[in-house]
Amino acid sequence: MAALIKSLLIALLIGLTSCQSDQAPEKTRPKVVVTFTVLASMVETVAGDHVEVVSITKPGAAIHDYQPTPSDLRSAQGADLVFYNGLGLEAWFDKFLKQLGDVPSVTLSDPIEAMDIFGNQPVEYPNPHAWLSETESAQYIDQIVGGLMTLKPDAQSTFERNAAQMKLEISQAFATARAAAEALAPSQRWLATSEGAFSYLARDLGVNAVSLWPINADQQGTPRQVKAMIDTVREHNIPVIFSESTVSAEPAEQIARETGIRYGGVLYVDSLTTADGEAPTYLDLIKTTLTVIAAGWQAND
Repeated sequence: MAALIKSLLIALLIGLTSCQSDQAPEKTRPKVVVTFTVLASMVETVAGDHVEVVSITKPGAAIHDYQPTPSDLRSAQGADLVFYNGLGLEAWFDKFLKQLGDVPSVTLSDPIEAMDIFGNQPVEYPNPHAWLSETESAQYIDQIVGGLMTLKPDAQSTFERNAAQMKLEISQAFATARAAAEALAPSQRWLATSEGAFSYLARDLGVNAVSLWPINADQQGTPRQVKAMIDTVREHNIPVIFSESTVSAEPAEQIARETGIRYGGVLYVDSLTTADGEAPTYLDLIKTTLTVIAAGWQAND
């Protein structure tokens, strides 16, 4: 009897093993790696649930001088496609990409006509923050659709529908802010900020842009920078100044105190917030930033 039971158990185990080997492994979604949270959110919004999106940086992280960790590399392994911004924003990324092996990549800023972060012509130091533009973000979105199509061509209609909705919501947000800009006296149509990230956004709103420093990787809030901004505010009667979520607000607040203008609040640029914050998605970032800018201008009417 014992021998019979043993034989039956062996047969049962063989049968279970055979059934498991006959089952095809569950198909997983293509893996898309993106350099930072803003672009990751753009990809997620276009892609829906058709791909898995992994952001190398996390909410609140500064992008310019980010230092990838071993866990970042592990989370990016097995990528089917990589999206990154370009224009010198991710100075650390070339080395990181090489460690991923032979993975197709898309530079989202490739189609745009870059603006110089210092306003120079011809462009010497391109401003990488083109996703803050109504017109340039549309080109980013088109690039995302094209990249995703290489992975999931059967989802084209979904990608195009989601892309169109994104563009519509961005345009609506810009229309509201543009109306606030147009209500200002022409001499007061200025966007004053800590970082020089807003060239494209200011252009789209029809205002001038001025900043304390060009990029966050540089020195921030030095006495020379503060004095230069104070002089500019007084010369042009600029009504309000803003700062960004990844830097200290103190230099902008100091300028507001010393000139008597209004500190308008925090703008979001290159990093999303956690889910309970004001900018957990790219569309929230655009809408929140434009709303804060418009409110700052309107408060000084």
